[in-house]
Amino acid sequence: MTEPPGHEEEAPAEPGTRTFRADLLHQRAAGLNRFRRALIATGVAVAMLLTVGVAHMWNYFLSDVPQVPASAELASLGRAPGMTFVDRYGRTLATRGPKYGQAVRLTELPAYVPLAFLAAEDRRFRQHGALDLWGVTRALAANLKAGRSAEGASTLTQQLARDLFLGPEKTLKRKVQEAVLADKLFKQLGRDGVLELYLNRVYLGENAYGIDAAAKTYFGKPASALTLNEAAVLAGLPKAPSRLSLARDPEGALKRGRLVLDRMRREGWIKDADAARAMSERLALVQRQPEGDLAWVLDMAAAQARAEAGKGEGGLIIRLTIDPALQTTAAGVVRDALDKQGKAVGAGEAAVVLLGPDGAVRALVGGRDHDLSPFNRAVQARRQPGSAFKPFVWAAALEAGDKASDFRSTEPVAFGPWIPRDHAADGRAQLTLAEALAKSSNRVAVRLAHEAGPEKVVSLARRFGIAGLPDKPGLSVALGAYEVNLLDLTGAYQIFQQEGRFSRPWLVEEVARTDGTVLYRRPPQPQAAAFDRGKSDVMIRMMSGVIEQGTGLKARLDRPAAGKTGTAQDNRDAWFVGFTPDWTAGVWVGNDDHTPMRGVAGGDLPAEIWRRVMTAAHQGLPPRAFGPAVPEEPGAPTVVFEERSAFYSTLAAEFARVEGQGR
Repeated sequence: MTEPPGHEEEAPAEPGTRTFRADLLHQRAAGLNRFRRALIATGVAVAMLLTVGVAHMWNYFLSDVPQVPASAELASLGRAPGMTFVDRYGRTLATRGPKYGQAVRLTELPAYVPLAFLAAEDRRFRQHGALDLWGVTRALAANLKAGRSAEGASTLTQQLARDLFLGPEKTLKRKVQEAVLADKLFKQLGRDGVLELYLNRVYLGENAYGIDAAAKTYFGKPASALTLNEAAVLAGLPKAPSRLSLARDPEGALKRGRLVLDRMRREGWIKDADAARAMSERLALVQRQPEGDLAWVLDMAAAQARAEAGKGEGGLIIRLTIDPALQTTAAGVVRDALDKQGKAVGAGEAAVVLLGPDGAVRALVGGRDHDLSPFNRAVQARRQPGSAFKPFVWAAALEAGDKASDFRSTEPVAFGPWIPRDHAADGRAQLTLAEALAKSSNRVAVRLAHEAGPEKVVSLARRFGIAGLPDKPGLSVALGAYEVNLLDLTGAYQIFQQEGRFSRPWLVEEVARTDGTVLYRRPPQPQAAAFDRGKSDVMIRMMSGVIEQGTGLKARLDRPAAGKTGTAQDNRDAWFVGFTPDWTAGVWVGNDDHTPMRGVAGGDLPAEIWRRVMTAAHQGLPPRAFGPAVPEEPGAPTVVFEERSAFYSTLAAEFARVEGQGR
């Protein structure tokens, strides 16, 4: 039978042999190719994912890593400005803020000083680089065993990097950046450079940064003179510089110092005898110098200096107008007066302002004791001035055309439902304006304010530098119903002393950096005209009567003086503000909680404090008369004053009625 073309009969295979299949080989090759292509595609995908992941991680962890500046800039990097305050003569008064000592080199220190810090912070510093991998492993094992974070592994280089560039937050990102920056610092500075920079920057409590600043702060000596025990105690502070500060917890600091000494002994860095001798050494600490009576002044000056300095770096030197001797005297008078008389009359606090003729603050006392209460009652407190506000009512009356010799009725008068009470007339139906001011007549004051208009009175007071008064005052403004602060009120009185010229009170003369760069210098400020000179002379003459024959008898000096008493409702605040040709001073007495005092009026304790402060201020100055008064008119009657009258005690209800129903 003939076979179809192309077909051959397949021969039977020999026993024990394998048949070759080309079609199967082709199928296997195709499968292998598909596997290879899938493997390559998977590899490419994984590589792409890894690349994206690495890029994302780099962006998250390292994209914002700070740049490490040149080595010379690292010592001052990020330093907040310390402040040195000097008086008007350039003598140092106090320092505030961070303290920075001299930069020291390792070769200038006893060998045990850096060793003490290594014993406390990084015993393997000489064996590892920027990071301590063995220490990380050890800490990880210890933490796993304890089930909590019981041990850290940051090297001294990492601590330095954290201090220079990073915050204190404990996050994985910060730890990664810390490690990167530590490595850069180690490569840039070298091992000894890292240790040296650390010692010059480490915070050791009490605002002391660096080993030299701490040595001077605690022991009154440079770092090069530290004993082994002193070095160990300082080395124990970085773990808790505030809590373990020698000024706050000396026993805790000493205990930590002994641990440092024991570690140094076990490491073989000091001998047993050296450790024992150091542990038995008695530390001689420098006594802290409290700011005391200057503290209120420094608070004010520091706030202004920070505003002038902005965010720049470097220490600041602030020159003040203050006279230290007068500041001490004024604060002492306040304490003595309150200690001797305050308790008996229910007066717990007082404040004093003393101004030179140009408005410079020579003394400012904000209370009895800054350590107990830093609240500045001379500046921050706003209280009712009572009759101490009346000079501005009289000044507005003079501007309206009235004269000191003009008469006003003391008879009862109603303004709406309000009938001001008055004990100044003593049965007299009329008083001259001069007599009425000396006797502090309420009815005359309200009549004058009504005639001139309360808005005119407030406008004049604002021109005199008193802030915070209402735009639409009631007639109660005549009796000091609206709150003021002592500094503004004292500055306003000075306009009378300066014949109508105004200089706003000022405390800071200059702010400069320690390198000599001047950031602020008070420019020459000619006194601005605020009130007519002739009318100022008239006001001086009338206000002199307050002290000579009126409510301010206890403020009398051995020289010409003028002023005004003030007592707020229910004797809650008592004031005396006045001046001589040389000085202007203001005094407030009262209680922080507005508790009424027992019968204290402006002519009592405040006038006595004022007299004592002004007596001290005038030591060595000859008596001077005020400038010649401008006569009002020929034949004007001579003013005769009678003794002072009591201040009424029901003003609160009357104020409420007049403010509620208008005048």
